[in-house]
Amino acid sequence: MTVTLITGGSSGIGRATARLLLGKGHRIVVTGRDEARLKAVGQELGVTTAQGDAADFAAVQAAVETALETYGRLDNVVANAGFATHDTLDTGDPERWREMVLTNVLGPTLLVKAALAPLRAARGRIVLLGSVAGVKNTPGNVYSVTKWAVTALAENTRMLLTGDGVGVTLVAPGRVDTPFWDGPVQGPALSDEDVAATIAWVLAQPPGVDVNTVLVRPIGQAV
Repeated sequence: MTVTLITGGSSGIGRATARLLLGKGHRIVVTGRDEARLKAVGQELGVTTAQGDAADFAAVQAAVETALETYGRLDNVVANAGFATHDTLDTGDPERWREMVLTNVLGPTLLVKAALAPLRAARGRIVLLGSVAGVKNTPGNVYSVTKWAVTALAENTRMLLTGDGVGVTLVAPGRVDTPFWDGPVQGPALSDEDVAATIAWVLAQPPGVDVNTVLVRPIGQAV
């Protein structure tokens, strides 16, 4: 039995990943802030849910405990929860930046901390959802700053845990057609299922194989 916890699992990439892994035999726990959407996903997919904010350590710990109490183990965590304010240092609202930094940077950091013991016991895997924006800068992009931090978190975590047999992978997608955007996606885009398939490939690697960074763009995305 393989047990995987996915943050931000009520829509987009998180939901698609839950659906795909469920079909591959994983036991799934998904988290989300919106109780109604999370409940709907739980009923639709038949997965275990744990409502809470990804940037609230008590909620993250409770989600890990839900996995352990329900299934007796935790093999993988996927830090997917995140959002963008779609603005710049010139035009943005600092209060919205605060929420974005907490969700995008503190959130995955808390998930790693909360899951350390069971992942070490399982010699499991951590997947952190980064972005092309976390390896390439654009002018004044505050979202990019948060994803550069996730890129750093992935390598810091790998260095901490590689001696314990825990794999750590940064999956950094390019443009993806999900509710992440304020409106229609402009230009070539991956689907949420494309990114879910990438995550599933990472988690299916043989013991002893640690894929550290996967940068995946739609064909046609130049940046």
